[in-house]
Amino acid sequence: MNKKLSFLVLAGFIAVTLLLTACTPDRPDEAEGNGEEGSDEKAEKPESLTIWANDEEKQLKAIEEIAARYEEEKGIKVNVDTVSMLDQTQELSLAGPEGNGPDLFFQPHDRIGNTVAQGLAEPVEFSDGALEGYSDAAVDAVTYNYDGETNYYGYPAVIETYGIFYNTDIVEQAPETAEDLKRILENNTNPDSDEYGFLMKPNDLYFSMPFFYNYGGYIFGGDTGDYDVNDIGLNNEGSVEAAEFYQSFFGSGKIPPSTTTDVIDGLFNEGKVGAVINGPWSIVGYKDALGDSLAFAPFPSINGEPAQTFVGVKSWMVSYYSEKKDWAHDLAEFMTNKENLQYYYEVAGELPPNKEALESIEDPIYSAFADQIEHGVPMPSTPAMQQVWEPFNNALQFLAEGEDPKPVLDEAVKQIKTNIEASGQGE
Repeated sequence: MNKKLSFLVLAGFIAVTLLLTACTPDRPDEAEGNGEEGSDEKAEKPESLTIWANDEEKQLKAIEEIAARYEEEKGIKVNVDTVSMLDQTQELSLAGPEGNGPDLFFQPHDRIGNTVAQGLAEPVEFSDGALEGYSDAAVDAVTYNYDGETNYYGYPAVIETYGIFYNTDIVEQAPETAEDLKRILENNTNPDSDEYGFLMKPNDLYFSMPFFYNYGGYIFGGDTGDYDVNDIGLNNEGSVEAAEFYQSFFGSGKIPPSTTTDVIDGLFNEGKVGAVINGPWSIVGYKDALGDSLAFAPFPSINGEPAQTFVGVKSWMVSYYSEKKDWAHDLAEFMTNKENLQYYYEVAGELPPNKEALESIEDPIYSAFADQIEHGVPMPSTPAMQQVWEPFNNALQFLAEGEDPKPVLDEAVKQIKTNIEASGQGE
């Protein structure tokens, strides 16, 4: 499965989320043994802890080794159970109340809003100095305001963004600006032979958002983690200007509006495309196809500024139902320290959110991803983000087909607001 889906809310998840939210447990004013400030010491050492790890072979291998290190150092057995990341919250809502859930579970940050609303996760209080070790984007991603209180809701373990992969047999130098990218498209495209200088999927907000951010568009107002979902900036003046520029990549002799992900990957792997937008999950497949001709660069600047790409963070979250919260926090902090995140990167091939670990990466492709993260913006974690994807993806498709930007964006925002109101996710 394309790992980008880890950060996109799946369609069927919405109905389940609303149902489970309605069944959120009554929570006491203070949870016992959660390591809150004011506790004089950690709770008694338990015999074991249980974590739910994602069902991906390399990730699991790394996590099992890190868990063994913790067991050796602390004398606490760590049971690593395999549960798909995308299924964990639903299973926790059922297993947790029965005492069968984990102490730690693993989630992408864009699900924090839903997870917290369901009463499944405990706030995180980092030990002295730990917070400074994470990149700013990672900290922002796990920050969330719920019921008027802003807290951290996860120990960052993985950070992802995207940029430009290019074939050096076609594109000799990395594009530094979006205008460079358009020239590559115009100078290396021959639709009759399925050859393109640059390809991107037209109806994909995830990859297209830098165009809008860099012209002053935005999804929700407010601060990161504390969103004003009634303030939508996807049809403001800057967004209209962005839409006009975005639209200029499509049409006759350029990117076909019917372009799909399978077409992009297929033609790029065949050596018929100069450059594409993608994330680190695609490295292995692209390397197998292009070998030494594969290169990567941060997303080209747009409107004279570094491109603001979406950043996704996966983190270890402490279960509300855990009876060993103190030690669950301790284990999560151990798993996300510099040494263990470096090991996780080496085995699982996923970027560490620890600043020192990021800076130490020598692989030129992964290092360029680390550079792009400096300009990344966490994908909104509010549940209302669920209502944005489909209307705006449809709008992007209409733009690629040549429709007038202003009414297209106005209609998209109108539909987003209607969806939010109907879902009860407005504020």
